[in-house]
Amino acid sequence: MPVRCVKLTIAYDGTDYHGWQIQPGFTTVQGVLTDALRTLFGPNARICGASRTDAGVHALGQVGLIQIDSPIPTENLVRAISDRLPDDIVITDAEQVRTGFDVIGEVTNKLYRYTIHCGAVRPVLRLRYCWHLTLKLDATPMDAAAKLLVGKKDFKSFASAADSRDDSVRTIFRCDVTEKIEGENQWVYIEVESDGFLYNMVRNIVGSLVEVGLGRWTPDRIGEALAAQDRRAAGPIAPPNGLCLMWIRY
Repeated sequence: MPVRCVKLTIAYDGTDYHGWQIQPGFTTVQGVLTDALRTLFGPNARICGASRTDAGVHALGQVGLIQIDSPIPTENLVRAISDRLPDDIVITDAEQVRTGFDVIGEVTNKLYRYTIHCGAVRPVLRLRYCWHLTLKLDATPMDAAAKLLVGKKDFKSFASAADSRDDSVRTIFRCDVTEKIEGENQWVYIEVESDGFLYNMVRNIVGSLVEVGLGRWTPDRIGEALAAQDRRAAGPIAPPNGLCLMWIRY
């Protein structure tokens, strides 16, 4: 049969996984997906992902590419693959794409959302998907600071020291901070849309914006951190559980 290239959209709860990418000795999302695919398509099946989410990070719109020569219709792959996955990973869409489709290189936009809960009592049923703080945040200066990140800039200060890539220039199309009040509880959402991200970039941005929200930094400090091109100039890294990859566009 002719080989088909199929783009899969994948959602997962990353709590129990050591990130997306296969790593010897660790349970990863890519590894579990590969095992499921091999029960359908044979021992050589593999999947290439568009974004390498960190350990504990979630996704609603991760994208993966598979090449198959199976008679299973593309429209049936969502269920066929999902039925072989654990409950915390699911395929939400399958689309046949042209031969040569570059699942990484053809990305134009990605959106990450970070969720913070502020309140005296931790939200136990949602704790896997947010960063819980007991102190309230001032979302207005946080949003003003976030706007300083928009544009084509060098984000070296917001990359993990483990990120060895020479090019740390990325374009952030929007960075928004919003809040929702529920009684005595405050939910703060930070959305960052970009053409690409450095290692730990969003979590380092969030940690820096929280310093602004707590009144420890003025918004201008974000611009100073950008200019420094030094990880030590930015704020602490936010925990992974509040971060979710919402979608990827081509």
